Amino acid sequence: MSNEEIENRIFKALAAPVRRRILDALKDNPMTTGELADRFDEIDRTTVMQHLRVLEAADLIIPVKRGRVRWNHLNPLPIKDIHDRWIGPHAAGAVDKLAKLKAGLEGEVEISAKASSE
Repeated sequence: MSNEEIENRIFKALAAPVRRRILDALKDNPMTTGELADRFDEIDRTTVMQHLRVLEAADLIIPVKRGRVRWNHLNPLPIKDIHDRWIGPHAAGAVDKLAKLKAGLEGEVEISAKASSE
């Protein structure tokens, strides 16, 4: 599978608010499918399972079956990869621009302070 196909799956999985909420729920600890279904009472268990399949296909969760119970673990690596490729470089540029703006504004403050004291 190409990087573009992998990224498309990740973005598709992250596009649904309920799937982002599922990932938020898994952020601190793994949860069973039943626990997730109980947590999202606005949708039924079958729908939760469908969302989990989409998240699994995007490699955003790692399911581990123990007996009859399926534990769902968050896999943060694909999100980090998205951050490194899409967010990090853009954020660095924005921070540089803010630093230049700050320096420029501070320079103007110093100039006007000197002018008013003379």
